[in-house]
Amino acid sequence: MTHSDPASAGTAKLRFSHYLLLIFVCLVSFVPGIASIPPLDRDESRYIQATHQMAETGDYVDIRFQDASRYKKPVGIYWLQSAMLKVTGYDHKAPVWAYRLVSVGGATLAVLATAALGAFLFGQSAGLLAGLALAAIVMLGFEARVAKTDATLLATVVFAQAALASIWMASRDNAPAKWAPALIFWVATAIGILIKGPITPFVSVLTAVTLSLFYRDWQWLKRLKPLAGLPILLVIVLPWLIMITLKSGGAFFSESVGNDLLSKVGDGQESHGAPPGYFALIFVVFIWPFGVMAIRGGLQALSRFRTDPRLAFLTAWYIPYWLVTEMIPTKLPHYILPAYPALLLMMAWAVDTGIATEPYRGRWQIWLERLTLLGLGIATLGLMGAGTVLPWVMADTFSIPGIIAFFTAAAAGVFASGLVLKDNLKRAVQAAAAFGIATLALLTWGVVPAITPIWMSPAINNAFNQAKPCPDSILASAGYAEPSLVFLAGTKTVLTDGAGAAKHLLANPSCAIAAVDERNQADFYQNLPQGDKSVVIVGTASGINYSKGRKTTVTLYKAVQ
Repeated sequence: MTHSDPASAGTAKLRFSHYLLLIFVCLVSFVPGIASIPPLDRDESRYIQATHQMAETGDYVDIRFQDASRYKKPVGIYWLQSAMLKVTGYDHKAPVWAYRLVSVGGATLAVLATAALGAFLFGQSAGLLAGLALAAIVMLGFEARVAKTDATLLATVVFAQAALASIWMASRDNAPAKWAPALIFWVATAIGILIKGPITPFVSVLTAVTLSLFYRDWQWLKRLKPLAGLPILLVIVLPWLIMITLKSGGAFFSESVGNDLLSKVGDGQESHGAPPGYFALIFVVFIWPFGVMAIRGGLQALSRFRTDPRLAFLTAWYIPYWLVTEMIPTKLPHYILPAYPALLLMMAWAVDTGIATEPYRGRWQIWLERLTLLGLGIATLGLMGAGTVLPWVMADTFSIPGIIAFFTAAAAGVFASGLVLKDNLKRAVQAAAAFGIATLALLTWGVVPAITPIWMSPAINNAFNQAKPCPDSILASAGYAEPSLVFLAGTKTVLTDGAGAAKHLLANPSCAIAAVDERNQADFYQNLPQGDKSVVIVGTASGINYSKGRKTTVTLYKAVQ
């Protein structure tokens, strides 16, 4: 089977200047806020604390949070973050932004690879549009600023899928098989496994199986050169797996496969369960501002994928993965991120060719777009309010960046709605991306860091540093047990209850400090020999523990000498 569009023959490539432009866009989109937003609870702080301990101890095989093993995910992200600490000239005392640079880099690579794939499939213009759109969406804008796995994982997914697309299209053209795409596929898959286990190969397997079943052709998979590729994958993945198996006595596989992966598939893990339809419901929020345009592109692609192998590939990438994630009981918003490049590529194709303006064939498609438009309006209003209402409600102040973000969010929503610039949707998408990027930059740089009531861990740590009587004083925290406090106050920070905090002070009355949540104060006093007369208050921190959704006051004490 062949395809008629010359751009799909794999001859279109982005120029060097295009890559430079996209890198600049990514820096503008992803960097604001990475230094000013404190460590986030809970996942980010667990990741960076584990990397911190690797640099602190020099043990780059084991993964630990304080004295507990952390075997839910493989070692890849910790190694990349550790390498970034070296590159930036820091040791284990590095600020949080140094850890986040890995996610910035991963998100940037994902954007570049998406643009390159778009150019390969549909031409330079569509490729640039797809890359710009991916750089602008809310979900990647958030993940790029957070030191976890998902932005970097996305890069491995897009590289693997781009290589698979190259192999797929070559098979449709009966072109000679090449080694480079197969090599890129296996290396990207191996790195993806080291970062987050089976997700990267899972996306590719779903895509390949769907295409093979639809076309009733399995022969094209031989172009992946599995007899050579699998050994390459094992050479990359096995050394650490062997080392961690020996070091943990097999506990890594028990925790990562048994307690983490299978529990997510079998039941809603960690209160993150949700029924099917969850990702469809949150779609307009996390792919903002491009929900309407993405729906247009996806629906137009659905009506043409049977005759166009390029659209068939993207459909086989998006729909099976989306359906599987809807069926898994455990759901978090970022689980769907690996599928979004496929949908944005469909959008870029439809907008660039003008197909996005063609009428639909069914009324259900019209109503789906109208519902998406309604969702876009609600999401846009939410982001407009995030810059103006949140600072007022939570910090009793107005934010100049927030006021500007109010107008940029509104502009992004208007341009992305498809209701303006109807004769030039490409310009509308570009404008929506520019205003969307500006909105996220303003919110993360100027608004979120200034909402001080939610940053309890920095407040507690600042009070601890001002009050500690000895350079090596250790903090015990009763009731407030967020991992960000461990990262900020030190690995030896004791997370305990009221009785444990009292014991901590009594064990080292000259140097110890205790931070006690208001709910643990009675228990704290009861375990002191003279009750509240045994201690002196040296600081307080009041605010909102956003992980638990409640207001709290933490009081810092030291023993009376």
